[in-house]
Amino acid sequence: MSRWRLVIHGGAGSMRPGRLPPEQEECARAGLERALQAGAVILEKREAAVDAVEAAVRELEEDSCFNAGRGSVLTAEGCIELDAAIMDGRDRSAGAVAGLRTTRAPISLARMLMEQGPHVFLSGKGADQYAREHGLEQVGNSWFEVPERRRQLEELLREDGFDDEVKYGTVGAVAVDVDGHVAVATSTGGLTAKRWGRVGDSPLIGAGTYADDRSAAVSATGSGEYFIRAVAAHQLAERVRLGCESLQQALDAVLADIALLGGKGGLIAVAPNGDAAWGFTTPAMYRGMADAGGRTVRIYGEDDDR
Repeated sequence: MSRWRLVIHGGAGSMRPGRLPPEQEECARAGLERALQAGAVILEKREAAVDAVEAAVRELEEDSCFNAGRGSVLTAEGCIELDAAIMDGRDRSAGAVAGLRTTRAPISLARMLMEQGPHVFLSGKGADQYAREHGLEQVGNSWFEVPERRRQLEELLREDGFDDEVKYGTVGAVAVDVDGHVAVATSTGGLTAKRWGRVGDSPLIGAGTYADDRSAAVSATGSGEYFIRAVAAHQLAERVRLGCESLQQALDAVLADIALLGGKGGLIAVAPNGDAAWGFTTPAMYRGMADAGGRTVRIYGEDDDR
């Protein structure tokens, strides 16, 4: 029998101790705690890992502190477009969506697509239409918006460039249940001022999201274009399965590979035996872990959070 374990992230970025507004830090820590609670309750009842990761990510999608669901960043055109993916390590079934504008729960739409098909990946108006036809709640695009994200967009557009101090605001969860099955869920609003229907790594199976009972479940956050090129999540899993690397070794190696390409960010992972790992090449990453022994929430480097 495996140990159940849940690991979550709420995005990686340039946050540093003493520089993040106290209310923002408190909001993030509280949100991570709630997400851990939502997933842990399921795993404690010996239920499936895929149920736990969906529940954890749904909690984060509803929390305006994070760049997923409500609280997502705005595109250059001033609207919000949402991406999400989920994968079950038992049979490598997966569902992914991109460019949503009206579906309140992107990760639940991805789950529905995974289970009901007939496709793996839907985008744009068609994805929202699929959600409507299958009874998932629809909201106006403005429902997702919070004032701070509008301010960030306006500031960035004035600078006519990309903010290198940006927080890569993806949320994700990986879990292993007591039966040794792993699963992953990832959701995001993408990058502030993104254009042309840009899609990052989060909804791409194998790039920002991957789960396989033969190796690991992996969720990524960071400069998505580089995680796509590295096929980051799948690379990590295959390093474990074929390269016989430990979970942490594989995670560190993938981040190093991405760094060589010029990218940065973070990864979380769990293995079927209950092992867990996380790491990041940015100054900080919102993250948390829960198992039968308790819960941990972190933002900065391990030493800075103590």
